Amino acid sequence: MLDLVAAGLPAPAVGWFSSRAGGVSAAPYAALNLAGHVDDDPARVDANRSRLARAAGLDEDALVFAEQVHGAGVAVVDRAASRARSGSVPEVDALVTTTSGLGLVVLAADCLPVLLADAGAGVVAAAHAGRQGLLGGVLQATLAAMRELGATPGGTTAVLGPAACGACYEVPQDMADDAERRLPGSRGTTRRGTASVDLAAGARAVLQAAGVGSVGQVGGCTLEQPERWFSYRRDRTTGRHGGLVHL
Repeated sequence: MLDLVAAGLPAPAVGWFSSRAGGVSAAPYAALNLAGHVDDDPARVDANRSRLARAAGLDEDALVFAEQVHGAGVAVVDRAASRARSGSVPEVDALVTTTSGLGLVVLAADCLPVLLADAGAGVVAAAHAGRQGLLGGVLQATLAAMRELGATPGGTTAVLGPAACGACYEVPQDMADDAERRLPGSRGTTRRGTASVDLAAGARAVLQAAGVGSVGQVGGCTLEQPERWFSYRRDRTTGRHGGLVHL
């Protein structure tokens, strides 16, 4: 059975974060791996994506996936891409739409998935905010694309999904210092007292500075919950869970 964590977005927006439960992939991708780039069986990935669509109340061909590159590219989409690996929107880390029934999906396994919605304007978005993308401005670019479609920061709700937390996401000291210079509030400290990057804190700082009306968070730390979330830093060879939003 699929384990979907509700994002709690305001209607008519609906958002979910899929866990690793309920799919057909075998170890080390067990079980609901949604990524086609990790050497999992493509047929099993497609079956998992179909299961996700049905669980979210969408047509099986209604999902759009970003072909993520850890950048700040954003695509506005108005139709579904193929569920096959070649059908993802290339070289973007965020998707935006005003089209009802179209599911926008970003994938993660320690990076931060962010779902956004301006329910009044009828605009939703999904963004993949890893360290590079977060520092590179992917959330600012996503908000800008939403504004072009009529959304306002004050009318927007953002929900941060499961990701490596600041107490676990250890990085070299100079990398943490660079992150803090570029995005104040993003530097963290692990439980061992070493330098880290806190993706959620950095994302929250960006969204609040932009005037986003509500910023929530669900799912917790990916590294600390191996039974629930995929984690690249923990397992290396692994699958990807997803953040899904639709109208």
